[in-house]
Amino acid sequence: MKNIILTSSLIALLSACGSEQTVESTKSSTTIENSITLTEDQYKNAGIETGTLSSKQISSTVKLNGKIDVPPQSMVSISVPMGGYLKSTKLMDGMYVQKGEVLAVMEDVQYVQLQQDYLMAKAQFIVHESEFNRQKELNQSKATSDKVFEQAKATYQTQRVVIKSLEEKLKLIGLNPQKLTTDNLSNSINIYAPISGYVAAVNVNIGKYVNPSDVLFELVNPNDILLSLTVFEKDINKLAIGQKLYASTTNNPQKKYECEIFLISQNLENNSGTQVQCRFKQADKSLLPGMFMSADIELQSNNTTALPEDAIVRFENKQFVFITNGNKQFEMTEVKIGNTENGFTEILSTSLSEKTIVTKGAYNLLMAIKNKSEE
Repeated sequence: MKNIILTSSLIALLSACGSEQTVESTKSSTTIENSITLTEDQYKNAGIETGTLSSKQISSTVKLNGKIDVPPQSMVSISVPMGGYLKSTKLMDGMYVQKGEVLAVMEDVQYVQLQQDYLMAKAQFIVHESEFNRQKELNQSKATSDKVFEQAKATYQTQRVVIKSLEEKLKLIGLNPQKLTTDNLSNSINIYAPISGYVAAVNVNIGKYVNPSDVLFELVNPNDILLSLTVFEKDINKLAIGQKLYASTTNNPQKKYECEIFLISQNLENNSGTQVQCRFKQADKSLLPGMFMSADIELQSNNTTALPEDAIVRFENKQFVFITNGNKQFEMTEVKIGNTENGFTEILSTSLSEKTIVTKGAYNLLMAIKNKSEE
């Protein structure tokens, strides 16, 4: 029984000690004092300067992220409508090509077959055309029946359709039907660059067979690159077409590229954001599709009350300024701040009007108060 009483007393004593430690811990985590009085020497060493709220033109800034994109008309995927084997190419990633330049040479027996079909259809067309004209004259003089004439006419028109179809197929693979003869049949065709630009991808090698759906090369026109930025719903109404902005890459944030908004998507995505398309004022070959960029969009300037940045100190995730009460007495007061521009920060608090505020040396006062609280 004595052991039980002793054990209970010990637990109570430990609980009491724990409670005292908790109280002491709570007391030690309380905020520091918010005022201090300096001696003459301390005042001189702190470099204190004072002032009041001033009126400043400060513009707000929206920060956005995105990446470099290319409009559909400036990025071309090269394929072969009829397929074939890659006979030769000199393309490599990053090479620059001019519009109309030969990118590759393809070969396949089906190219020869297509040319053969066209020339044979063209030869047969001459026969059918002659027969049609003959039957037309005979029908006009009633020397032949309408049925025979209609048959000749149908054969003639069918052959015209066949020739026209084969002509379009030849044009599709880069051959000129008007220059095709029995003397210049070829088992190879050239692939030409439809635009001037850089080679973004090479997906084939010599000797490889490609299907009509396969992409051989991808070309990008660097003069038409765009900056696609993601803007959230709360900031959409702050932007407008024609608005200027400055963007920089993640690798070189110091270099700014001037852009202009030309399109704002009206479709909100799952993350309540939408896309803003911007054009670069000046093309730069170092900017490549897919590069990530960040942008600062400066909004309209507003006339507001502000203080120098040095007047504001940060403590425990809050912002403070020091108000002087005279006789080297200073009181730390919490403030709400807005945007910062050209060394001045917008002050949203209205209780500081006509107050004398420390504009220089505020950080030294904060350190002095913290040191005083730790003593």
